[in-house]
Amino acid sequence: MNAAILPAAPESRFINRELSWLEFDGRVLALAEDPDLPLLERVKFLAIFSRNLDEFFQVRVSGLREQVAAGVVTSKTPDGLSPSEQLREIRRRCAELLDRADSAVEELLPLLDKAGIRIVGLEDVDDEDAGFLRETFHQHVFPVLTPLSVDPAHPFPYISNLSLNLAAIVRDPRTGLNRFARVKVPPLLPRFTALPDGERLVPVEQVIAAHLDTLFPGMEIVSRHAFRVTRDADVEVEEDEAEDLLAAIESVLWRRRRAASPVRLEVDRSMTPEMLDLLVRELDLEEADVYVSRGLLDLGGLMALSAMDRPDLKEEPWTPVTQPRLTVEEGEPDLFAVLGAGDVLVHHPYDSFATSVEAFLEQAALDPDVLAIKQTLYRTSAQESPIISALVRAAEVGKQVVALVELKARFDEQANITYARALEEAGVHVAYGVVGLKTHAKISLVVRREKDGVRRYAHVGTGNYNPTTAKLYEDLGLLTADPEIGADVADLFNLLTGYSRQREYRHLLVAPHDLRPKLLKLIRRESRPHGKIVMKMNSLADAEMIDALYSASQAGADVDLIVRGICCLRPGVPELSERIRVRSLVGRYLEHSRVFRFGRRRTGYDHYFGSADLMPRNLDRRVEAIVPVLDPALKRRLDRMLKAALEDDVLAWRLRPDGTWSKVRQRKGMSSQALLQEDTLERASVGR
Repeated sequence: MNAAILPAAPESRFINRELSWLEFDGRVLALAEDPDLPLLERVKFLAIFSRNLDEFFQVRVSGLREQVAAGVVTSKTPDGLSPSEQLREIRRRCAELLDRADSAVEELLPLLDKAGIRIVGLEDVDDEDAGFLRETFHQHVFPVLTPLSVDPAHPFPYISNLSLNLAAIVRDPRTGLNRFARVKVPPLLPRFTALPDGERLVPVEQVIAAHLDTLFPGMEIVSRHAFRVTRDADVEVEEDEAEDLLAAIESVLWRRRRAASPVRLEVDRSMTPEMLDLLVRELDLEEADVYVSRGLLDLGGLMALSAMDRPDLKEEPWTPVTQPRLTVEEGEPDLFAVLGAGDVLVHHPYDSFATSVEAFLEQAALDPDVLAIKQTLYRTSAQESPIISALVRAAEVGKQVVALVELKARFDEQANITYARALEEAGVHVAYGVVGLKTHAKISLVVRREKDGVRRYAHVGTGNYNPTTAKLYEDLGLLTADPEIGADVADLFNLLTGYSRQREYRHLLVAPHDLRPKLLKLIRRESRPHGKIVMKMNSLADAEMIDALYSASQAGADVDLIVRGICCLRPGVPELSERIRVRSLVGRYLEHSRVFRFGRRRTGYDHYFGSADLMPRNLDRRVEAIVPVLDPALKRRLDRMLKAALEDDVLAWRLRPDGTWSKVRQRKGMSSQALLQEDTLERASVGR
């Protein structure tokens, strides 16, 4: 890159990654503030905002705190901030976001009240309601509570991650001594207790608070306050030193539950200074780690409201549609015959996951001519997974079945351990990937005996093999019988399960081997007047990729980026990125697909999609797979999808050069997600 045309401070060409993450959280919060959305949809987005922020503190803030504690002062991010500087900026931005969240709660509660959903406090209930709450407490709550006192014989208790708690000061009337006690709100309890009318809901912590005298009989309750602790939840495993990766992951999970350091304390505004000082001291936190709420703690618990059966307060439900090529008048389609006639592109949640990807693996499990099935599993559903069931059935009837289970998938480690053991018990060959790399590729391979020999069928996607998120996340998948793509997928599985130095593939772009250089080559190919690059992804943070896009802009190429979350590139900077535009779509479905298109219509497009974002971890420390789309009809469908994303003026936000985001002005009122639903129904109605 020509450094002479960069800004005077080179780091100013990058936006800070952590602050960009928080800007995405702000866009989610804006949906909770949007008066045009149905009421329970707004509540849902408020809960999502809160859970996103929980993850941010568990993973990103915890890492920065560790750097500060280790005395790391010279290490700076590409944008030039030290760990302590980042923490100060995070504190400032989080305070602004949480103030907005409190205001959103204050706005939503009266609206919920008018709709017949009332969240009430103990001061709002009469004697009859109080009696009902007392009975409910004794029957359903009291038996699962464990009060923990602090005195010379009882040290300060361990406060588990993300748990909601009550801190109480109790006084012994005989001695007059005050003691601190903590009561954990068990997560198995419903977040709200419904009163007999079915409309009024009391937060569970208030129900417990009203009956603390039952937990401390003979004592006086001086004060009681809700609080919540967030802890470090990152997992680091020294794989080179771990003979048994499964055991190493289980050990790390135990340490996460029992020894992870606190990074945030949330309290309600009624907490006394004395109580707050005690918690800060015992948790070894600082004043900057404390966040005071004007209302409810744990807004993620509001997801319970969004699950209520109130269709009048929600978006009209969407039922995924079976692809026309996968539809037959009677019975089930022969998916292998369908794929033999041409590739199938599936776009979830518009296209059904159950009748495409799940059906592909279920048919493979039952087909006597299928010899082998190979499958990566990064995250799957907490409930019974049809894909896990299909793999088990295939193994039980004697097929060769391989499951590559990623044990280091953050927050899904325990679920993946459980699945891995169940698969092994069924006779599935379970592998855990390549040492030092996470396996993030979304690939399946089916090997089938046919009249003219053995044939491979493959699926390469952008999303996890998870039927639950397939209804909520926007993702793409390619089902294909292309022999070269099938051979590439087979080679990649051999790399993952055995010893291989495979570095070159026929069609796939594979990280960490050739994805980075090949994407850079494609970007540089378009770095010329009239060049054109369109990229859709979750995150853009890799400095080399960003600089390559800057160079493309300076050389005369037009660059359109659709980045849902983190974006460290500054668009629209004179002499740097004047020809780059960045937008983000935030709406009903989580935009999760990664799509890359190079070229213009008159010269022909190159289309790719797959599992990788443009971040150092995806390009260098994970196994990722990007597949080209070769069929002209499928290319046109991707073009339609990208066109809708670039013309959206309902869900879209625009990134400014200073790193802030603004809502795109509505002109046509076109939502890309609504348009794609309409397209899917139209395509199904005409059978193409």
